[in-house]
Amino acid sequence: MATPIRKAGRRIRVLLPLPLEAAYDYRLPPELAAGPGSFVEVPLGGRVSLGVVWDDVENPEPIAESRLREVIAVKPAPAMHANLRRLVDWVAAYTLSPPGAVLRMAMSTPSALEEPTSASGWRRVTGAAARITPDRAKALEALGNHTMPGTEIARISGVSMGVVRGLASAGLIEPTLMPRAAAFPRPLPDFAPPELRDEQQLAADALRETVLARKFGVTLLEGVTGSGKTEVYLDAVAQCLREGRQALVLLPEIALSTQWLARFERRFGAPPALWHSELSARTRRVTWRAVAEGDAPVLVGARSALFLPFPDLGLIIVDEEHETAFKQEEGVIYHARDMAVVRARLEDAACVLVSATPSLETVTNAQAGRYGHVTLPNRHHGASLPQVAAIDLRQEPPERGRFLAPPLIQAVVETLARGEQAMLFLNRRGYAPLTLCRTCGHRVQCPNCTAWLVEHRAQRRLQCHHCGHTAPTPLACSECGTEHSLVPIGPGVERIQEEVSELFPEARRLVMASDTIPGPAAAAEAARRIEEREVDLIIGTQIVAKGWHFPHLTLVGVVDADLGLAGGDLRAGERTMQLLHQVAGRAGREGSTPGRVLLQTFSPEHPVMMALIADDMPGFLKAEAAQRLPGHWPPFGRLAALIVSSEDARSAERAARELGLAAPTGRGIQVLGPAPAPLALLRGRYRHRLLLKAERGIRVQPVLKDWLARAQLPRDVRVQVDVDPVGFM
Repeated sequence: MATPIRKAGRRIRVLLPLPLEAAYDYRLPPELAAGPGSFVEVPLGGRVSLGVVWDDVENPEPIAESRLREVIAVKPAPAMHANLRRLVDWVAAYTLSPPGAVLRMAMSTPSALEEPTSASGWRRVTGAAARITPDRAKALEALGNHTMPGTEIARISGVSMGVVRGLASAGLIEPTLMPRAAAFPRPLPDFAPPELRDEQQLAADALRETVLARKFGVTLLEGVTGSGKTEVYLDAVAQCLREGRQALVLLPEIALSTQWLARFERRFGAPPALWHSELSARTRRVTWRAVAEGDAPVLVGARSALFLPFPDLGLIIVDEEHETAFKQEEGVIYHARDMAVVRARLEDAACVLVSATPSLETVTNAQAGRYGHVTLPNRHHGASLPQVAAIDLRQEPPERGRFLAPPLIQAVVETLARGEQAMLFLNRRGYAPLTLCRTCGHRVQCPNCTAWLVEHRAQRRLQCHHCGHTAPTPLACSECGTEHSLVPIGPGVERIQEEVSELFPEARRLVMASDTIPGPAAAAEAARRIEEREVDLIIGTQIVAKGWHFPHLTLVGVVDADLGLAGGDLRAGERTMQLLHQVAGRAGREGSTPGRVLLQTFSPEHPVMMALIADDMPGFLKAEAAQRLPGHWPPFGRLAALIVSSEDARSAERAARELGLAAPTGRGIQVLGPAPAPLALLRGRYRHRLLLKAERGIRVQPVLKDWLARAQLPRDVRVQVDVDPVGFM
């Protein structure tokens, strides 16, 4: 008997979520159906891997048919839309990352590709006859014509589970699968619309028009702290819901944004879907599937939410667009703000960038007409902006061994006496940033990084905030052996808390830092305590600057306003200005009580301090632009960094020198370095940096690819490419 001839199937290309430069060819068996975007299981070496059927491209060296391996299965999940596949390719090309590495970010929840299971329940059997007891009658009446779990039947009717089992034994009810409920309640666009001021209404109208246009456009929504920017852009979200499209809101610290989430639910009558790193695996699976099936109308997330499979994305909001938290520094290095603009273009969607202190890049785009620009210059409820003043630490220093100057102490005393709340801000976790031996001068350093270990006195440990290395606080110096000679140098928030407890023993205090407010539950409890006036004095790091609204907070004291200005970072002044302006904006947000901000500084004449005191953010940005323009520094030029690293110091140095010798030349191009990175040792790897600077009209990606191709580097050396770096460590 002749063996039937099996059809060969067709060739497809599958991109795998691995650091691979291209898709692989496979054969799709005739009994399987899959098109571009389908999720498939394929053999890879000796294992099975998940991948995505990718768009056909010209393959210069096609694999022979005889060598093709077959697709094993097609997953029962919605296909990845063409726009998301285009985003993966675009991000890979822009960041010089393998496409498979970018795809991995869009496939972060593989369990969501399985068919969702439905819960089992019971339904009534039509025409069945059996003895009906009073309890059985109650249960059948509760069930009616619905389908529900046995426990729910028993709960509603007030009978035992034995009665429900008796109904099943008598054939009066039968098991069935219950219909799958929607994962998220639908927000209602007109549930509780706010009353907007005239200027808010004009801004909201402008944003609504961008949503109604159903085409790509970017708008900068700029407004002073407390001006009601959130209410304005939520109005655009409401319009997106009316249009039946999905909306994505990116926040820099989604896990801590409890007040924002409460405001959203009051506005729309239902919470949004969430996406951040602290979600459980099950919640991520349900959320990913709901987004892919269009059942999550609004999602609020961290930067990784940008790669979720929205089928009809109509609006992207990037709140606090200036925040460096939107920059991913590991793996695929990208800026979520910039990629949000790209995704909006691919989706024919509106994109709104929101900030009280927008980045110079965004302001420049708005001034050039590439972005729309909507402003809110006034606070709501008639509140005025806080008065900002500097405390010159050269003239009015703290007492020896202290860190709060007398004018700041007096301001706190007066604020607490009026029954108001005060905040002390220091962007430094722990007790002290440096531990020093007073006998030999030894500084306790991380063994894996060029960084000092930070003392966390409450936990009795030293910790590196770069690699996470921890060690118990030693009794003796490791260099000279002298016991009890180690002393803390400089303050962290724990040390300020210690000083405050001595100065204001009656004040109820709360420390807000990433290690004391680790997640959503802790953030919600902290917000509740402050709002209900169970706290008099807040001591916080940068997390207190992001979006909090505390109506009774009238004084903000910045313990070390000069902290972010040290070093040669291109954006040090801009970032310090943004951070301190945002912190200052926490004060006096209610109209009845004016706010006050005191900056402790050794340089009150610094342009950042002068701009903060004068409330002149536009003037500061104008001066920054004037400094950067002649040298073609961003946003008037392009930057790309090469970070060369190895576990062997000499190997890293030789590789960096080799790259320097192969550096590109030409008009409008300059290479700076190589030089040891400021963090010359990080997580056990020795690091050197080179910086490519180019005029704005030059595409740096082809230049970088050619440069890297010409350099012969050993296998133990890693070169990380950072296009458009925001930091230089």
